Amino acid sequence: MRVFRILFMKELKSYFFSPFGWLIMAFAALMQGLSLSTTMKGFMDVAQSESLVYVVFQAPTFWFYFLFLFPVLTMRLFSEENRSGTLEGLLTAPVQTWQVVLSKYSAAYLTFAILWIPVLFHFKLFTMITNVPPPFTNGEIYGSLLIILLMGALFTAMGCLASCLTSSQIIAGIVCIGFLFIHFLLGLVTLWWGDQIPAAPFFHFISSREHLDLFSRGLLDSRPIIYYLTMTGFVLILTHHVLDFRRWKP
Repeated sequence: MRVFRILFMKELKSYFFSPFGWLIMAFAALMQGLSLSTTMKGFMDVAQSESLVYVVFQAPTFWFYFLFLFPVLTMRLFSEENRSGTLEGLLTAPVQTWQVVLSKYSAAYLTFAILWIPVLFHFKLFTMITNVPPPFTNGEIYGSLLIILLMGALFTAMGCLASCLTSSQIIAGIVCIGFLFIHFLLGLVTLWWGDQIPAAPFFHFISSREHLDLFSRGLLDSRPIIYYLTMTGFVLILTHHVLDFRRWKP
């Protein structure tokens, strides 16, 4: 665990001891505040039947900046070290491949999780500032954050895999966007073709939009939790094998 801790702290410092990491956090906080303020204005103009939390996390603005975070957070993890040649030195050191993969993934995922702390304060401040009963419940807030963290676990793993496949940060970012775009579109298949297609249950099962829809209403389902945890492990295993192949190939 000592080696893992050293590698993990090294990666974590690369986010918080550089302007790059703070720019990501500033961008996320800005978009979160913009999304909430825009939704609140909509509530003032037109009466809404759904809760404030539900509308905020179903807005197109949310999906835009949410999916944008992952290529930015992960594209440099392996590709930059591969480009500079330091990855070969790391792989020839007395460290296990899983320690390299898990340390980089954990640092990126922890940074992603920290980005959502301001959202919790935004909703908590609503009651304090307006002094009116909030148009949402705690279950809706915590359910939304739970599914966001679960989706983030899988999408961060996809970004790690994309970064491991190339030595170019730009290509890694594009590949990560491709992974996320395909996954998101697969969840929309039933919207286009309806439930009459044979694979409709599968597309409902993997739909991130439907998962967020469910959890942002305060309704918890164990199936998405198992899906995201299982797929996260699977993608990390793929990343491990890709890096291990690079480590031992002649």
